[in-house]
Amino acid sequence: MKEFWGSMASLMGVWAFGQSLLQTVIPPELRFTLSKYINRLFNWCSTYCYYDITEIDGVNTNELYNAAQLYLSTSATANGNSRLSLTRAVNSSSLTFGLSNNDRLIDFFRGVPVQWEHVVIQRQSQTLSWRHVPDEKRGFTLRIRKRDKALILNPYLDHITDKANEIKRKNQDRFLYTNSRGGGGSLDSRGHPWESVPFKHPSTFDTLAMDPKKKEEIMADLKDFAKGQSFYQKTGRAWKRGYLLYGPPGTGKSSMIAAMANYLGYDIYDLELTEVHTNSELRKLLMKTSSKSIIVIEDIDCSIDFTNRKSAKSSGNHSSSSSSGGLPLGGGGGGNDGGGNSITLSGLLNFTDGLWSCCGSERIFVFTTNHIEKLDPALLRSGRMDMHIFMSYCSFSALKILLKNYLGYEDGDLDEDVVKQLEKVIEEAEMTPADVSEVLIKNRRDSERAVAELTESLKGRAERNRAAKGVELEEEEEKRALEKLTDGNEGFDSTADHLPER
Repeated sequence: MKEFWGSMASLMGVWAFGQSLLQTVIPPELRFTLSKYINRLFNWCSTYCYYDITEIDGVNTNELYNAAQLYLSTSATANGNSRLSLTRAVNSSSLTFGLSNNDRLIDFFRGVPVQWEHVVIQRQSQTLSWRHVPDEKRGFTLRIRKRDKALILNPYLDHITDKANEIKRKNQDRFLYTNSRGGGGSLDSRGHPWESVPFKHPSTFDTLAMDPKKKEEIMADLKDFAKGQSFYQKTGRAWKRGYLLYGPPGTGKSSMIAAMANYLGYDIYDLELTEVHTNSELRKLLMKTSSKSIIVIEDIDCSIDFTNRKSAKSSGNHSSSSSSGGLPLGGGGGGNDGGGNSITLSGLLNFTDGLWSCCGSERIFVFTTNHIEKLDPALLRSGRMDMHIFMSYCSFSALKILLKNYLGYEDGDLDEDVVKQLEKVIEEAEMTPADVSEVLIKNRRDSERAVAELTESLKGRAERNRAAKGVELEEEEEKRALEKLTDGNEGFDSTADHLPER
């Protein structure tokens, strides 16, 4: 060992002497030229390409660095790295994992391995500077085989950007927007026609009280829409979709909208039509909405007085504007007189299906109503409202979800007799999920009492419904009997003109 370390010391001394001799004999310009050509020789002989992605490009932030950092957060946890950095962004409720300083990671894209290295270099202290310079120079170094460069480089970077945007959308808080008071032309303090608040609604498809098969169908449709950019481009269709939620009050239409937003990670624009005065204001509002959003008009049959085309024709108005859907939807029907509303049916149709509806991409239109029969058929056709979803009264499958949400009951926790009673009366009771939830909330601290009170409420509602239906049947039978009696006496006139003369 002594001889080994002695030899190593001699070699180090020779190396130091040779290096100092070269620096003395060879001028700096020649040394720089030699090192440049040596590096080129090594790069030419190497089988890899190296790409540096710095955090700051000049004075601007490099978006590709942020995208790579978010993308590698998922790969780092999947590869089981023993040392990771842990961060939480502003307006985010989830944690993000990332590579530690000067750590490496192997990723695979289309079966091709690539290597990432997080390079962190300490800067020398700068006492005089006109702008703040970070103490550390951060960046990623991407290593790819030269033979794979043309095959995967551009698709891989596009994949990283798309994946990072998806992660960012899921991690950050969503917002609920509403149009500013005073109409679509009004602007808030920042010059926008929409006012926003963080959207914190906890509703998801797991907690939504609805038939599981129907929920799976809706979720599959939403997933196909979100991943269908190439399909919509290939078929020449605008990347949008319309949903109509209809049914009695309290059946979960608003919760469905919140579940859709949480499932897709979209923002919600709650459009209040009563605050919009003209079609041009409606178009301006639409142009200021962002992609990946849900545009909602709740209770569309109540927000504006729908004097549709059929009612106009029945009142004797056969004008050309009536046949083209140009009737004002406001209650006054006379434009803006007296602060009225002059939005037309054609303007609303163009909002959902016309050229102006294509000024953005990946947007969903949702209309809700309690009375679908009041809506003009032009609003209901495919292309405007592509999927009609009936929000029905609470079924037994929906009841099981509510029992799990509020009382923690799983399948098999309830007695078979109780299950049979609930299954027997739930359909006849015609109680909404909101009514059932209210009963469970009041007694959530006593599960047995909650189930017992719910059973009694369902039985009482079912009996009242049966009695009401019996009265309706009797009235209908009396009406039919009267119609038969009237039909039998048809043509008989009891006036004195038909009596024979004496």
